[in-house]
Amino acid sequence: MAALFYRLSPRLVLCSPEYPYNAGPGEQILRLTSGGAFNPTHPCTRLCLDLLKEALTARPVRSFLDLGCGTGILSLAAAALGVTRVAAVDLNRDAADITKENARANGLAAQILAVQGSSECLQKPFDLVAANLHIDVQLEKVAELNRLAAPGSRLLLSGFRDNQEEPLLTQYQQRGWRLARRRVKEFSHPEMPPEMSFTWAAWLLEK
Repeated sequence: MAALFYRLSPRLVLCSPEYPYNAGPGEQILRLTSGGAFNPTHPCTRLCLDLLKEALTARPVRSFLDLGCGTGILSLAAAALGVTRVAAVDLNRDAADITKENARANGLAAQILAVQGSSECLQKPFDLVAANLHIDVQLEKVAELNRLAAPGSRLLLSGFRDNQEEPLLTQYQQRGWRLARRRVKEFSHPEMPPEMSFTWAAWLLEK
C-alpha cells in the first residue's frame, strides 16, 4: 500500500503508519492500518473523502452508513469529524475486523459499529449513506440504498468510471434523487498505453 496522507480538517490528519508525519501544535493524527488486504489510497477513496468533508460541512449528520467499509477509512473520517452514530458494514470479515481495530486504535470505537454482513441486515435509515462499490454492485443496490436513506438524507457514491455513470444516475433520478455534487479524478499508469486511461467519478446525491 502506498503511504496515505489526507488532511481531514486544519487540525485533523489521516495517515498510514508508513507515513512519517508528526503532529504539530493542536493537531490530531488518525492512523489507519490496512491489514495488507485493502487499499485506502485508491482514487475513489480520495474522491469520497473530499465529498464527505463537503457533506459534513454543509449540514450536521447524526448517523452515517459506510457500506463496503474496507479499512473503515470513511467511517473513521466521519466519526472524527463529529458524527456520533456510524455503521460500517462489509461482506468481508477481514474488512469488518480491521475497521474495528482502526476504530479502537484511534479512540473512536464508541461511535463506530463495524459488522460483517450485507445492507439487508440494516433496518433503521441514515442521514448520510456512503457506498464506494463496483458499478455492477451499485446497479444492484439502488433500491436498497434508497431504502436506507432517511427523509432529507444524502447518498455518497463512487467506485465507477465516467463512462458508467448514465444508467446508474437514471435509476436514482427515477426515484427522485438529484446530483448535487460530482467530483472526478483521472487515472493513468506509466506502464499502460494512453488509450487505457480513464476517469473515476464520485457523487453526492440529494432528494
